[in-house]
Amino acid sequence: MSETEIITASETEALAVTSDNANVSALSREALGDVVRMVEAIIFASSEPVTEKMLLERLPLDVDLLPVLKVLQGEYRLRGVNLIKAGDGWAFRTASDLSFLMSRDQVKQKKLSRAALEVLAIVAYHQPVTRAEMEDIRGVETSKGTLDVLMETGWVKLRGRRRTPGRPVTYGTTDSFLDHFGLPEIRDLPGMDELRGAGLLSARLPSNFSVPVPSVRPDELLADEDPLTAGDIEELGLFMPKVENDEDR
Repeated sequence: MSETEIITASETEALAVTSDNANVSALSREALGDVVRMVEAIIFASSEPVTEKMLLERLPLDVDLLPVLKVLQGEYRLRGVNLIKAGDGWAFRTASDLSFLMSRDQVKQKKLSRAALEVLAIVAYHQPVTRAEMEDIRGVETSKGTLDVLMETGWVKLRGRRRTPGRPVTYGTTDSFLDHFGLPEIRDLPGMDELRGAGLLSARLPSNFSVPVPSVRPDELLADEDPLTAGDIEELGLFMPKVENDEDR
């Protein structure tokens, strides 16, 4: 039996789950192996998480991508690096139980201030959120410098402008935020029970205290948000990180 005729247990499972899909079931073992290798090469060569849209643009037509990703994820499940989902993208990352091996090679980064951490948490859990809403939650003024620092790290971004008097800017998290903290989606942020179990919540919380469950997608504006324009950025004098589009890749 040749290498191309061998099908792994993870491949069998992926095919079984989607056996009703003609595109997947029609794939031969050799063809499936080829597509898996293509996806592996694309993700491995990228320094940033690769979206499924980008993968489909580079793969043969009529490929059902999800089973292929499941196969690849299964193959790397017990290796030193794992295939993980970060927001809308996929990336190879050091297995969590081996992260201690990389500690000597990591560049020490300056820690965020308490104010920046508080603002980051508010943006993550309450997005889309305006600066005035942040200040209302924190009970103190939020400086523009704190927001600039968070946007320069690539964890917070300008989303749009709220359709209310004054049209305040709304803020949200990025896929880089998800990637850094190992979160597949924003709704995977720890809830109240997890935060309490980790000792991150005070025992003297108000009776009406609650931790919101984020459900908004970072790349989708809500009905009460308008998209930002170049004129908005110039008018407000806000920091706007460069967004890489498909043509730049």
